[in-house]
Amino acid sequence: MIQAFKKESYQIPDHFVDQRMQEIMRESFGGDRNTFIKTLEAQNYTLGEFKQKEMERMIVAAMRSHNVKTNSIVSPIKIEDYYRKHHEEFTTKEQIKLRMIMISGQKDTASAPAQKALAEEVLGRLASGAEFDRTAQVYSEDSTRDNGGDWGWIERNTLAAPLEKFAFNMPVGRISNIIEYAGNYYILKVEDKHGGTTRSLAEARSDIEKKLLQVEAQGIQERWIATLRAKAYIKTF
Repeated sequence: MIQAFKKESYQIPDHFVDQRMQEIMRESFGGDRNTFIKTLEAQNYTLGEFKQKEMERMIVAAMRSHNVKTNSIVSPIKIEDYYRKHHEEFTTKEQIKLRMIMISGQKDTASAPAQKALAEEVLGRLASGAEFDRTAQVYSEDSTRDNGGDWGWIERNTLAAPLEKFAFNMPVGRISNIIEYAGNYYILKVEDKHGGTTRSLAEARSDIEKKLLQVEAQGIQERWIATLRAKAYIKTF
């Protein structure tokens, strides 16, 4: 890029570079020139070498600005097409805050009816107003028992499919009936839910436009750099 800049006979006035040096000194070193120079020395730079580096960075920025130009407007058709093909980008993940009581039905064959009866008793207690978390601490047999059956916020594909189907379709605050799955008995309560909503095209339009402009600029820059590489102008920053 530096060679290409010189080949075009462009120049960056010295006072522009000096202004940039003053900005760095002011913003990073509180205007303390001695501290600035000592820091450069610690990094094995002389003041002149650092100034040359900054000038080269300014050249690269100027060359990119000159050669990487994009349209300032993206067609509505492109925006709508992107929205349609990347719909999932604009949909928030659905989550629920779940509590669960699990009563094993597999302790032994003889106790299976008793375990189901226990699950029905627990459901009755909950229906009569017993607190779910305290009831879980007493009766639940899964790893969340000590936390009152609290699973926290979970996304889809966290639970087994039959349990997920119930959990993600329950209203907030509702306690499920007994769910039999894999020989065990489950009672669920959804305490809260959020997500699962999709931004409209109107809401997402501005973000899509910015993204498409960035993609276009990146493509132009890559093609420009490939051209420089072919001409051996290949010092990249």
